This record gives sequence, structure tokens and C-alpha cells, in this order.
Amino acid sequence: MTAEQGWRPAFPLRPLTDAVDALCESWRVLAAIHRPHFHPRISEPSLTRVLKVHVENVTARQRGLLGMWSAETVINRVNFETGELIEERRTDIVYGWNDEKIGIQLVFEFKKLSRHKRSQTNYLGQNGLLRFVTGIYGQRQPIAAMVGILIDSFERCVPQLREALADVTLARPLRLRPTSTGYPYHRPSQIFPDVAEFDTEHDKSPEGTGTDEVVRVAHLFFPFDYAAANEEACDRER
Repeated sequence: MTAEQGWRPAFPLRPLTDAVDALCESWRVLAAIHRPHFHPRISEPSLTRVLKVHVENVTARQRGLLGMWSAETVINRVNFETGELIEERRTDIVYGWNDEKIGIQLVFEFKKLSRHKRSQTNYLGQNGLLRFVTGIYGQRQPIAAMVGILIDSFERCVPQLREALADVTLARPLRLRPTSTGYPYHRPSQIFPDVAEFDTEHDKSPEGTGTDEVVRVAHLFFPFDYAAANEEACDRER
């Protein structure tokens, strides 16, 4: 059984689609022009905090969306028998929504992404996508989202990222579940087809047996809409 067969038939995807659309719209507004405190050289945490405030206070209100937005939310893992705090992480942005049947927390993990291998390794590694697989991000949630903040052109970043996912040595720690045709990703996205470029599906069980939790991650890519700034920022971050 694929993750889609397991969660999609009864999953209320519409509220999350509306939230993702709102997040994308807020980014387009903020990144349309160079702003003194919102541009490619600003740190990723600062960018995401500004984005969270804009989507919560402007776009979501304009669209009449329900649900709650948070940024830098602390997630802990605790051993209740010993009282030990085992792990602590902070999520970039989380959208929460619930009704009488289900509660959803959609975690967005942001990473700056350039054409350089170091950047792509960071996106896919233990500080990025791997957090949804081996860490405590998105626990008991069937879907999540990775967002690449493009400081170089889409063409120089995203195709190389897809190629990296086909690397067997990388697929093993990410516990990737291939599609029925053998690809390591679903393209186009089946979660958010209007805005995400592709999805990846991962076993959260260490053995990769598929008997435990499975998570599907939608991959979105946010550009700054002024090419000169992109190139300058990318050159500075080599």
C-alpha cells in the first residue's frame, strides 16, 4: 500500500491546499521587489518569520482562512520513565487546522537552495528533509512540506536536486519509497499539484519495511523575482 492509498481517501486536503496557496501568495508579494530586510542575503530564519507574519495577518485574513499559523515552534521528545529530554527541535512554519474528526499540523521546513552541492546536501540532509524521516518533525502526520528558497535560478537548482534523489547512497538514509515506475519522486506533485514541483515518500521505520509510519513530503520552491539579486546572492554564498 502506498502512502496515498493509506491517507488520501479520507484526508481533508482542502484546508491545507488553501493554506499552502496563501503561503505562496505571501511569498510572491514579499519577494516581488528588493526589500531592505527581505532579500536573498537575509538569513533563512528571518525570512520565514516575516513570511509567517504576512500570511497570518494579511493573506489568510483576506481569504477568510481558518486555522493557526506558528513559527519557531519548539518540539520535544521526552522519555517519560526517566524524565529525560531526549530531543528538541524548532520548526520553521507550522499550519494547524482541526475539526471534530481530525487535527492536522502541516510542517514547512525551509532551506536556502543554490546550484552548489553544499546547499543541496543541506536541503536533503539532517538539517533538512531528513528531519521528517528520522527526527520528530511531522510525527503522526501523513504529509509535510519542504520549501527551497532559491538564491539561484530554478534551472540551476531543482533539476540537480532531483538527480541527487536518484543516488542510491542518498536514498538509503532518506528511506525513499520509489514510485510504481521506479522513480524516487512523484512528479507532478500529487499533494499540491498547482504549486509543488514533486513529492517524495519515506518510511519512518528504520528498517524501511513500510509497516510503520509513512510520510509524504511536497517540495516547493520559492524564488526572488529579480534575477540580478539572485545571481549576486548566489555568488556570495559559494
